[in-house]
Amino acid sequence: MAKLLLLSGLSVIFTVFLACEATIFLVGDSAGWDTSADLTSWPVNKIFSVGDVLLFQYSNYHTVNQVDKNGYDTCNSSNALLSRSDGNTSISLSSSGDIYFICSKLPHCFGGMKLKVNVRSNQTGEPPAASPESSSTTTLPRNSTSTANGDFLPPLFGGAAHSGRGCALFITLCFNFGALWWLFMMRF
Repeated sequence: MAKLLLLSGLSVIFTVFLACEATIFLVGDSAGWDTSADLTSWPVNKIFSVGDVLLFQYSNYHTVNQVDKNGYDTCNSSNALLSRSDGNTSISLSSSGDIYFICSKLPHCFGGMKLKVNVRSNQTGEPPAASPESSSTTTLPRNSTSTANGDFLPPLFGGAAHSGRGCALFITLCFNFGALWWLFMMRF
């Protein structure tokens, strides 16, 4: 029984470690994904890594489209890699390099409602320089998300941002179930 408790405890620690690797960024900070946000300077001094999540919160007047560089430069979403209009979109950064997003409404996109982020392949490197206090930067607590009213919820409790770390929890639960099953079978 002590071995089972030790293994369960280690698997929980492993899950917490994995869950703490991703950062969820609220795009546009308090302005959200909107024409009023300064999306050109928003990514400055932020380090984006594979596994991090961009959380786009926006009204029904906007869309989120992941496009290639040409689509970004020309505000063309006809070949979008991803298109969403649900008002609360989370996108896990799964590859390194430049990633581009636009609003498909041409006046919005040409008005600056587009975003380019550079994603690093790992989280090594210096943290971003501190922003001036007058600047508003919102980085949500690791493995959490913001609801429409600003409350923070972990993804397991209905949060919108899922960074792929849920599989670690699933593996842990399966491991614990397997350990309990093994213990049960060894008694008979």
